[in-house]
Amino acid sequence: MERPRLVVFRSNRYIYAQLIDDDAGRTLAQASSREVTDQSLVRMERSRAVGRLLAERARAQGITKVVFDRAGYQYHGNVRALAEGARENGLQF
Repeated sequence: MERPRLVVFRSNRYIYAQLIDDDAGRTLAQASSREVTDQSLVRMERSRAVGRLLAERARAQGITKVVFDRAGYQYHGNVRALAEGARENGLQF
């Protein structure tokens, strides 16, 4: 596994992110906006927190470089906030 794939899925209410090892076919780490307990945050801030949380879990496993898969979603709004949060905590893509 050279670089795992960071996959984003967003519904009308939540945003989810996973790190997937395509060679082994397994999920290495995941995070979602359902885990963010601070409900005073607006949706964009929660998305950024999800990115930070996922990057923290990835670094704990020694993963620093990933490939960003936005799954067809436009790169703006919540998807962009998640990516920026992951970059803030050290993921490179």
